[in-house]
Amino acid sequence: MGKADEIIKSMAFHNQVLPEDIPKIDLYIDQVIQLFETSFAESKRYPDEKILTKTMINNYAKGKLFYPVQNKKYSRNHIMLISLIYQMKSALSINDVKQVLHGINEKAAQKELDLEQFYSSYLNLQQGNAEIFEAGLKRQSEEAAEQVAGADESEELERVLLIASLVHTSNLYRRAAEKLVDEMAKGADTNG
Repeated sequence: MGKADEIIKSMAFHNQVLPEDIPKIDLYIDQVIQLFETSFAESKRYPDEKILTKTMINNYAKGKLFYPVQNKKYSRNHIMLISLIYQMKSALSINDVKQVLHGINEKAAQKELDLEQFYSSYLNLQQGNAEIFEAGLKRQSEEAAEQVAGADESEELERVLLIASLVHTSNLYRRAAEKLVDEMAKGADTNG
């Protein structure tokens, strides 16, 4: 259980671009990058890791992952969409992210969706996910320790089992998300 607590303490669950952190004025690309660097600084794996780059944002724009910007400035809605893209791209392909956000983008561009309300709902779910993760990590850590109890080099074996278990859990969640994306794509094909 101690290992799980150490991991949880070292993770920055609270790192997020919050609506109140987003200025009420439109931002240039360098300002958007700085906002993300500041918001996610504690969650970097390596100090020189880049959270977001101009190239990434330009590729998202070219790939139509968010609706077009005006006068090279990014609105609050663009920043919230970029935050969603940033979170999703670690588990889904860029094409899947585009599929997922397509309807949200259209509604936000047409001002048919209060994107801030939607984004706040996402952040609320994220908070609950952190609690579920903590409980699951503690359980997986305990189970890994039980599996190797009394074995030689049990600490290393326990760590490898825990890593393998976490990767498996991650894969299960990713595959579930991909299934939902595939259902969205099928629904779009039959509706289009």
